[in-house]
Amino acid sequence: MKIFLIGFMGSGKTTSGKRLAAALNYPFFDLDHQITTATGMSIPAYFAAYGEEAFRQLEQETLQTFAYPDSCVISTGGGTPCYYDNMDWMNHHGLTVFIDMPPVALAKRLEQGKHKRPLLKDLNSDEMVEFIREKLEDRLPYYNKAKVIINGISLSTESLHSAVRNAGLK
Repeated sequence: MKIFLIGFMGSGKTTSGKRLAAALNYPFFDLDHQITTATGMSIPAYFAAYGEEAFRQLEQETLQTFAYPDSCVISTGGGTPCYYDNMDWMNHHGLTVFIDMPPVALAKRLEQGKHKRPLLKDLNSDEMVEFIREKLEDRLPYYNKAKVIINGISLSTESLHSAVRNAGLK
């Protein structure tokens, strides 16, 4: 089974995904890493050079055409489910897991590395929380289409593995 981890940036998709993949003995893939490898550019550099629309098209193409093995864990970008038919495609091709976290917790996690994130780098703490709150409000209708929704605050590999198993992993 393909397991797609979705959620806002900073929710722990990559970290949790690597741990879940190890626990399941599945390969792990990070969609952003696949894009940077294919383009030779970081995501912020690609955004700056070509704009968000071109990035979202490349993201969709990479998501939907990459040769994933039948069983794997895939960490997606925070916006991936919100563009084109990506969420429906992921739901059709695997198990989607939304790692849900409140804006204040996300802002705390993102504070240290915000200089690497184009959408956050110029925001102070209060602005960052408000930005996250607004973006989450826009994205929740997509995120909430996930087959599994799990609280990311105290997420453990065991609780994630259990949620995936309960959702149908054999």
